[in-house]
Amino acid sequence: MSYQSILCDQNEGVLKITLNRPDKLNALTDTMLQELRDAFATAAGDKAVRCVLLTGAGKGFCPGQDLGNVQEMSRGGKPHYGEHIRTNYNPLILAMTRLPKPVIAAINGVAAGAGMSLAMACDVRIASDKASFLQAFINIGLVPDSGSTWFLPRLIGRQRALDLMLSGRKLSAAEALDWGLVNQVVAAEQLMDEAMKLAARYAGAPTFAIGHLKRNLDFSHVRSLEETLELEAKAQEDCGGSADHEEGIQACVKKRTAMYKGE
Repeated sequence: MSYQSILCDQNEGVLKITLNRPDKLNALTDTMLQELRDAFATAAGDKAVRCVLLTGAGKGFCPGQDLGNVQEMSRGGKPHYGEHIRTNYNPLILAMTRLPKPVIAAINGVAAGAGMSLAMACDVRIASDKASFLQAFINIGLVPDSGSTWFLPRLIGRQRALDLMLSGRKLSAAEALDWGLVNQVVAAEQLMDEAMKLAARYAGAPTFAIGHLKRNLDFSHVRSLEETLELEAKAQEDCGGSADHEEGIQACVKKRTAMYKGE
């Protein structure tokens, strides 16, 4: 599909979505947000897509909202951020987290503000050694949004999350790995190769089960053990009747590599 501010490339089950405003470090505009929502709703929903890889063009991943775009959110001299967030950011974050397929972030540079939220909304994060992370909201008198207050304490703990949000300081890739914010850090020149290898591995996985796995983990955050046990049982019933499960069993019995189709 053709977009103005993102690129979409689908190959062998992997949909690569690239934020494509390198001159602005891929700062988010209304157009980019709309295009990202469309890509996650349509392109990522294609049956042929088994895994999504999100990255940025040039030197940055995403520094968050393009502040030059702020006036477009104003009425009567004051910006109406709440309306903008509910319309543009929240549906995108929900579309990313609810996608029943693995989503990988390849973080090639700074991920700040809502750009850091985009990275955290992905299931797996692999970062360049030149990447950095910044909860920049406090530096301009705002509060974290786009899911930051939900994702960050769950990834690194409340105390560290609070420290980053209150201080507005930059977190290095090495610190992010040590704190559990990212899964892996690689040399900048190896980032896309390593990210594509990981994406290819997930694209060949039983993604029908992965969709249920993601849902179960999110459910378990807010429900009781008893409710989670019941959801697990229902999910296992669904997965047990899937073609992927049958293929997995046959491959195990015949000692061959399984060829999953995500169904």
